[in-house]
Amino acid sequence: MAYIDYYKVLGVSKSSSQDDIRKSYRKLARKYHPDLNKDNEAALQKFKEINEANEVLSDSEKRKKYDTYGKDWEHAAQFDRMRQQQGGRAGGSGGFAGMGGGADFSDFFQSMFGGMGGFGGMGGQPREVKGQDLKTEVTLDLKEAAETHKRTLNINGKQLRITVDAGIKDGQSIRLRGHGQPSPMGGTPGDLYIDFKLRKDPDFERKEDHLYTRAEVDLFDALLGGEADVKTLSGTVRLKIKAGTQSGSKMRLKGKGLPHYKADGAGDLYVEIHVKTPEQLTEAEETLVLEWKALRHGVPVS
Repeated sequence: MAYIDYYKVLGVSKSSSQDDIRKSYRKLARKYHPDLNKDNEAALQKFKEINEANEVLSDSEKRKKYDTYGKDWEHAAQFDRMRQQQGGRAGGSGGFAGMGGGADFSDFFQSMFGGMGGFGGMGGQPREVKGQDLKTEVTLDLKEAAETHKRTLNINGKQLRITVDAGIKDGQSIRLRGHGQPSPMGGTPGDLYIDFKLRKDPDFERKEDHLYTRAEVDLFDALLGGEADVKTLSGTVRLKIKAGTQSGSKMRLKGKGLPHYKADGAGDLYVEIHVKTPEQLTEAEETLVLEWKALRHGVPVS
């Protein structure tokens, strides 16, 4: 049977810390989890390899034994006898309480560690095996992201009601502890990771908690002053336009952006003014514009 490089399986180095190994394992386990790769035998096999590698490298005794012998794993029994003589227990039939069968572990694993699958440490005491983490995605409209509300998710055939706090960001992820897969050995359940996606809004562009929109203003209101209707997340408001307002200028509506996530206050709404120029002037209108132009520039009307 072939030697298996567990470090390569998890994409870590031999000098990697336990924290690095744990992070890499969780990332790969989520990627290849059967729930996300239905009817994919290659992903299922990869998932088993990842779990086997983590079973060894996350346990200090098994990792020590594995590092000590590596490709010379056939001599691992000597390690067991040495540890027993020193009053300890490790690996093989002398150190791990076997689970029986070990169907999810390779022949290499069972030969080196006695087919235990889930028991480790000193005295044959069971090591807790955490349930698998789960991942799901929730898509929201911008207006939904602006209000704290309840949402029901279907996780493993069960209804889970969550609270979505106002101000949630696109790409933000939250973790719900204990809402993943149950542990196969009665240990701590896995966690549920929820990724949030926001749909593109036709009226607003979001930058952090600020919103950006545009408003069309009649030429005469821009010249003489007036009002314009502006959309906000909470409805339409009347915006006062100062005389002489230029196209492309911006106005700020304080606090009309998105609420700050789990904090008081909100961002602002920035309105870009676009002055609407009349089209297809009548003959009378054109005459008036020419007279105005001449008056403006101090030249006689031609």
